[in-house]
Amino acid sequence: MRRLYFTAILAIILMAIPAQFCRAEVTVGATIGDEGVKEFHMAVGKHYNYPENQVVVVRQKNIPEDELPVVFFLARRAQVSPMTVVKLRQGGQSWWDISLHYGLSPDIFFVPVHGDPGPPYGRAYGYYKDKDKHHWKTVRLEDDDIINLVNLRFLSDRYKHSPDDIIRLRAGGGDFVKIHGEVKRGKDHGKDKGKSSSGDQGGSKDKDKDKGKDHKK
Repeated sequence: MRRLYFTAILAIILMAIPAQFCRAEVTVGATIGDEGVKEFHMAVGKHYNYPENQVVVVRQKNIPEDELPVVFFLARRAQVSPMTVVKLRQGGQSWWDISLHYGLSPDIFFVPVHGDPGPPYGRAYGYYKDKDKHHWKTVRLEDDDIINLVNLRFLSDRYKHSPDDIIRLRAGGGDFVKIHGEVKRGKDHGKDKGKSSSGDQGGSKDKDKDKGKDHKK
């Protein structure tokens, strides 16, 4: 009996070890992914002038990451609190219905681009293209159209980035958290490159001065 007892205890311990390793791996993975999400939340908050914790609270109301900019964009345009917009959304209204509820015009979603955007933007731009600007009030956008257009405006305005490039990234299948990370890294890399370039120019000037002194001698 004693041998069976110890065997059972040993089996339980061995079964628990892999589970702990699995939990540790999941935790590490979540931590790595959370960094990009946190940066996205911070960017949304800063861009629309709301504290990051308010963005997190909205996310906790089952608003998907890609739709967070839509909440804060509409709240700013309608001059209401983000939670007021969230309540309408939770009540089953589409983003278009919420826009109409506050008397917002479809032209607020339009972002000028140079080329002819393909999927997933082609349909939305087709609505605008097929109508004279004076008749844009008759345009009706689906939820996906509004999500894509608001995020396009958010990222291009936030990082002074070409909307056409963001459209290409979206066409590649990336979600907006991932696209935000790529655009932000590109912007940060550009800043670092600019600083390095300035430092090199300063060094070149010093070298030129030294050459001038040597020549005078």
